[in-house]
Amino acid sequence: MLNSQQENLNLNLLEKQASEVGLILRIKETRPINLWAIRVVVAKQVDSEIIKIFGELKAWAYPRKAGLQLDTMKVINNAESGIGDLIWAATMAWAIERTPCETARLLAINDNDNYHQKLVRYFQRKGFEKIKIIESSPKDLPLRTIWGGSGTLMRGDCKDVFERSYKRWLIFSERAKDY
Repeated sequence: MLNSQQENLNLNLLEKQASEVGLILRIKETRPINLWAIRVVVAKQVDSEIIKIFGELKAWAYPRKAGLQLDTMKVINNAESGIGDLIWAATMAWAIERTPCETARLLAINDNDNYHQKLVRYFQRKGFEKIKIIESSPKDLPLRTIWGGSGTLMRGDCKDVFERSYKRWLIFSERAKDY
């Protein structure tokens, strides 16, 4: 469960916390065809003219309680460990604050077996559980079309994913303040 401090957490506070450790957190939200579409970006101002993007997540949400649909999560190889947690926390905070979404879905893509298993374990640590294996059968075609491939469809509770990610983000941000 979220404690009282976390219940009052909002995107502005996450942006402030990111700024305190030299990071820029931005969320671009659009509303095409009655959907929410977002892009969450974490970056750092390298000099007066250069911003380095460390990671991003793209997602969309339906106006009903169908849930948040997570599409692409990228974090550069040499990014600090807290970057991914900040992206996850911001995405879930956005969903909780600005949409009726209570759950989030994603596909752990199956490009190769080793990487697929790593993805599934990573998402499980974030709070997602397996729903269904999407393969090449005709009944899976609609889901393959939405997600762009085969893999393990997973679902997580937005508040749970937020809580797990926010706790790890706080640990990272406190350490980063000390340097």
